[in-house]
Amino acid sequence: QVQLVESGGGLVRPGDSLRLSCVASGRTFYTMGWFRQVSGKEREFVAFATWDGGDTQHADSVKGRFTISRDDAKNAVYLQMNNLKPEDTAVYYCAGGPKALATRAQEYPYWGQGTQVTVSS
Repeated sequence: QVQLVESGGGLVRPGDSLRLSCVASGRTFYTMGWFRQVSGKEREFVAFATWDGGDTQHADSVKGRFTISRDDAKNAVYLQMNNLKPEDTAVYYCAGGPKALATRAQEYPYWGQGTQVTVSS
Protein backbone atom coordinates (compact mmCIF):
# COMPACT_ATOMS: atom_id res chain seq x y z
CA GLN A 1 0.00 0.00 0.00
CA VAL A 2 1.36 3.39 -1.01
CA GLN A 3 1.12 6.16 1.56
CA LEU A 4 2.36 9.72 1.81
CA VAL A 5 2.10 11.31 5.23
CA GLU A 6 2.61 15.02 5.77
CA SER A 7 3.44 16.76 9.01
CA GLY A 8 4.64 20.12 10.27
CA GLY A 9 1.70 22.40 9.63
CA GLY A 10 0.36 24.84 12.18
CA LEU A 11 -0.65 28.36 13.09
CA VAL A 12 2.09 30.97 12.76
CA ARG A 13 2.41 34.74 12.51
CA PRO A 14 3.46 36.66 9.38
CA GLY A 15 7.22 36.50 8.95
CA ASP A 16 7.56 33.19 10.80
CA SER A 17 8.95 29.94 9.39
CA LEU A 18 7.65 26.38 9.16
CA ARG A 19 9.10 23.17 7.81
CA LEU A 20 6.75 20.65 6.28
CA SER A 21 7.75 17.01 6.00
CA CYS A 22 6.34 14.20 3.90
CA VAL A 23 7.38 10.57 4.24
CA ALA A 24 6.39 8.08 1.58
CA SER A 25 6.05 4.32 1.98
CA GLY A 26 5.22 1.51 -0.39
CA ARG A 27 7.18 2.86 -3.37
CA THR A 28 9.60 5.53 -4.46
CA PHE A 29 8.86 8.41 -6.82
CA TYR A 30 10.93 10.07 -9.48
CA THR A 31 9.27 13.41 -8.68
CA MET A 32 7.86 14.57 -5.38
CA GLY A 33 6.00 17.82 -5.11
CA TRP A 34 4.10 20.14 -2.85
CA PHE A 35 0.76 21.71 -3.71
CA ARG A 36 -1.59 23.87 -1.69
CA GLN A 37 -5.30 24.46 -1.76
CA VAL A 38 -7.64 27.02 -0.31
CA SER A 39 -11.26 25.99 0.12
CA GLY A 40 -13.21 26.67 -3.06
CA LYS A 41 -10.12 27.10 -5.21
CA GLU A 42 -8.07 24.78 -7.39
CA ARG A 43 -5.03 23.00 -6.05
CA GLU A 44 -1.97 25.18 -6.70
CA PHE A 45 1.55 24.03 -7.51
CA VAL A 46 4.16 25.08 -4.96
CA ALA A 47 7.35 23.15 -5.74
CA PHE A 48 8.78 19.88 -6.99
CA ALA A 49 12.06 18.01 -6.69
CA THR A 50 13.20 15.10 -8.81
CA TRP A 51 15.12 12.07 -7.63
CA ASP A 52 18.34 12.98 -5.86
CA GLY A 53 17.30 16.63 -6.03
CA GLY A 54 18.56 16.86 -9.57
CA ASP A 55 15.87 19.30 -10.60
CA THR A 56 13.81 21.59 -8.44
CA GLN A 57 11.25 24.23 -9.32
CA HIS A 58 9.29 26.65 -7.19
CA ALA A 59 6.20 28.65 -8.03
CA ASP A 60 6.84 32.35 -8.55
CA SER A 61 4.63 33.15 -5.56
CA VAL A 62 7.00 31.34 -3.18
CA LYS A 63 10.35 31.74 -4.92
CA GLY A 64 12.98 33.09 -2.55
CA ARG A 65 10.91 32.19 0.51
CA PHE A 66 10.23 28.44 0.20
CA THR A 67 12.76 25.70 -0.50
CA ILE A 68 12.01 22.09 -1.39
CA SER A 69 14.46 19.33 -0.61
CA ARG A 70 14.53 15.54 -0.66
CA ASP A 71 16.14 12.79 1.35
CA ASP A 72 15.86 9.76 -0.89
CA ALA A 73 17.38 7.47 1.74
CA LYS A 74 14.35 8.28 3.91
CA ASN A 75 11.93 8.48 0.97
CA ALA A 76 11.02 11.93 2.20
CA VAL A 77 10.50 15.42 0.86
CA TYR A 78 10.54 18.67 2.80
CA LEU A 79 9.33 22.21 2.31
CA GLN A 80 11.12 24.92 4.26
CA MET A 81 8.86 27.96 4.35
CA ASN A 82 10.33 31.26 5.48
CA ASN A 83 8.85 34.73 5.75
CA LEU A 84 5.33 33.34 5.67
CA LYS A 85 2.52 35.61 4.57
CA PRO A 86 -1.24 35.43 5.23
CA GLU A 87 -1.77 34.50 1.58
CA ASP A 88 0.24 31.32 2.20
CA THR A 89 -2.62 30.04 4.35
CA ALA A 90 -3.85 26.78 2.83
CA VAL A 91 -3.89 23.02 3.16
CA TYR A 92 -0.53 21.78 1.89
CA TYR A 93 -0.38 18.44 0.09
CA CYS A 94 2.55 16.22 -0.73
CA ALA A 95 2.41 14.32 -4.01
CA GLY A 96 4.45 11.68 -5.81
CA GLY A 97 4.65 10.72 -9.46
CA PRO A 98 6.78 9.38 -12.29
CA LYS A 99 6.90 12.40 -14.56
CA ALA A 100 9.76 14.88 -14.71
CA LEU A 101 9.10 18.61 -14.50
CA ALA A 102 5.57 18.01 -13.26
CA THR A 103 3.75 21.15 -12.15
CA ARG A 104 0.15 20.07 -12.70
CA ALA A 105 -1.83 18.15 -10.08
CA GLN A 106 -3.04 15.71 -12.75
CA GLU A 107 0.54 14.53 -13.23
CA TYR A 108 0.74 13.12 -9.71
CA PRO A 109 -1.11 9.86 -9.04
CA TYR A 110 -0.30 9.68 -5.33
CA TRP A 111 -1.25 12.19 -2.62
CA GLY A 112 -1.03 12.68 1.08
CA GLN A 113 -3.91 13.73 3.29
CA GLY A 114 -2.74 17.33 3.66
CA THR A 115 -1.58 19.52 6.52
CA GLN A 116 -3.07 22.89 7.41
CA VAL A 117 -0.87 25.98 7.42
CA THR A 118 -2.43 29.14 8.81
CA VAL A 119 -0.59 32.46 8.79
CA SER A 120 -2.33 35.09 10.86
CA SER A 121 -1.49 37.89 13.24
